[in-house]
Amino acid sequence: MKKIFLALLCAVAVCGCASAEKQLIGTWVEPIPSMPGHTQGFNLAKGGKASSVNMATLVYEKWQVQDGKLILEGKSLGNGQTIPFTETWEIDALEENTLSLSGQRGTRQYTRQL
Repeated sequence: MKKIFLALLCAVAVCGCASAEKQLIGTWVEPIPSMPGHTQGFNLAKGGKASSVNMATLVYEKWQVQDGKLILEGKSLGNGQTIPFTETWEIDALEENTLSLSGQRGTRQYTRQL
C-alpha cells in the first residue's frame, strides 16, 4: 500500500510539472520601469529553449521547471565579458495570461504577449 501511494504521489508531481511547463510556453513580458510603454522579458519555447525579449545584454538560452520553480539559464554580456548565469524563480501564480515570480531579486509580474 505504501509503495502504491508513493508511486501515485510521484505521478501527480510529474504531471503537475509537465502541466506548468506546457502553460509557460510563450512570450512573457513586464513593463520597463524607466521606459513607459516599453516591455522586456523572455520567450519560453518547447524543448527547454529560451530567448530574451528587448534585453540585449541578458541572453536567455534555456529554461526548465523544477519543484515549482522556473529556472532560466543564459549569458550576461557587457564590458567586454560574457558571464554565464542561472536565475531561479519561485512560481507564485500562473494563469492563462499572467505569471507571478519571486526570488532574490524581488517579485515580478509578467503578462503573456499575444
